[in-house]
Amino acid sequence: MQPKPLNIVLAQINPLVGDIDGNTALVIARAEQAVAEHQANLVLFPELVITGYPPEDLLLRPSLEWRIDRAIEAICQAGLRADILIGYPKVVAGRVFNMAGYISAGKLVAEYAKQQLPNFQVFDEKRYFLPGNQACIVEIAGIKAAISVCEDIWHQEPMLQAREAGAQLMLNINASPYHCGKTQERRALLAERAVQGDMPIVYINQVGGQDELVFDGHSMIVDRLGKVVMQAPAFEEGLYPAQISIEGSVKVTSAVQAADVDSLESVYSALVLGVRDYVNKNGFKGVVLGLSGGIDSALTLAIAVDALGKDRVEAVMMPFRYTSQLSLDDAADQAKRLGVGYQVIGIEPIYNAFMDGLADAFTGSAMDTTEENLQARCRGVLLMALSNKKRLLVLTTGNKSEMAVGYSTLYGDMAGGFDVLKDVPKTVVFELSRFRNLRDEVIPVSVIERPPSAELRPDQKDEDSLPPYDTLDVILEKYVECDFSAEQIIAEGYAEADVRRVLRLVDLNEYKRRQAPIGPRLTKRGFGRDRRYPITNGWVIGD
Repeated sequence: MQPKPLNIVLAQINPLVGDIDGNTALVIARAEQAVAEHQANLVLFPELVITGYPPEDLLLRPSLEWRIDRAIEAICQAGLRADILIGYPKVVAGRVFNMAGYISAGKLVAEYAKQQLPNFQVFDEKRYFLPGNQACIVEIAGIKAAISVCEDIWHQEPMLQAREAGAQLMLNINASPYHCGKTQERRALLAERAVQGDMPIVYINQVGGQDELVFDGHSMIVDRLGKVVMQAPAFEEGLYPAQISIEGSVKVTSAVQAADVDSLESVYSALVLGVRDYVNKNGFKGVVLGLSGGIDSALTLAIAVDALGKDRVEAVMMPFRYTSQLSLDDAADQAKRLGVGYQVIGIEPIYNAFMDGLADAFTGSAMDTTEENLQARCRGVLLMALSNKKRLLVLTTGNKSEMAVGYSTLYGDMAGGFDVLKDVPKTVVFELSRFRNLRDEVIPVSVIERPPSAELRPDQKDEDSLPPYDTLDVILEKYVECDFSAEQIIAEGYAEADVRRVLRLVDLNEYKRRQAPIGPRLTKRGFGRDRRYPITNGWVIGD
């Protein structure tokens, strides 16, 4: 007699880092919902779901051990009618492990310590955890299932270890952050591991924004031949069911098969989710930003409205003598199209007051970028005042290309709490703006088509002082994301003068980036947790 199929549910949820009580309640609620709606026998939750990921130095708090013990006890006593697999940090004799725990019939029946601890890019798990070294097998309805955690699946040893221990199924819990192309990387990896272990893999990933990281979900299941038999949507919370049965070997079936999304849609969705969670999880009433009539602020405004709704977004145009009428018209037009709160506050009187105060100190000095930066700083002061008064988060609008070469003003356009486009190159800003307008034209076409300008002096254009963005962004990608030397980039046909100047600007402006607000990470090498260069250094650019 064949055993009944096992109903499993992948709980793709959005925990809040540090909210152990709230995350515990969320686990219990979603497990109960999975039973009620899907008759779940087993519910899988993400890596470190009890603390949220990454908990960083919260893992060093003396109260961590008893807080986690209390959370596990609460789950065990909740009377859940399904088994659950959850992630949490476990303190053992003063040492901390990244643990997965299997709870059945109100008891913690098995624990697995993560073996492969990532310590690269945005990860620094070796700072906190010790690695495990043993497989963990649990029997579920006659199926021998191995447990693993996130990075374990990127290495062959844990899978081979599980296979040797007699596993027929791999349960892999994750907190895997998004970057462009990540879904394709995961799918190829899971296919390789499934074939290697001759077993299906159930891969559950969390969703949500956490500071500069965005988790895309996209949980999936592959069969023993590496074919995707279940794929949850990206960037959406939800409970996604599947069935496991034994038909000679273990077979997994599911009706859930979310469509893939193209790269621009995934990038845009990541930005929207990153903004929404940063604002909401930190308790801001809404956001305010400077709307200049340029493409960066226009795209930032559209993302903010999609993330929060028009009633929680305010835009401010702060014109000066160099602001064109076209910029004034475009800013007002976009604010009207999106229905956001909008006001115009001229900075001429404020700028003049500063210049009057500095007149004696500036005597005998010619005008230079100081006066340009002062304009930006007047605007920064106004936005921060509105932020303080209205409890609104200031969104800055600088893109990755500008942040790379320092085309921004400290305490001016860099003044704020969250930079939506921090990891978006300028060329992609244009692509995303056109993509967003396919749904409905919320960004005036003239904003997209006009040459970019900071409008800090008469007839200023970005490309007066920078290479064309098509060239600049390729040079930056090769240097920042691929670690190419100047010689390697020049050898690919780029002008030596451009390459050396751009690389020098990148290196010189590390001090600015250290003071910049955080923003969503979209590439494999964003500015922030990914790229940690010394401010004071004597490195030779050509190397």
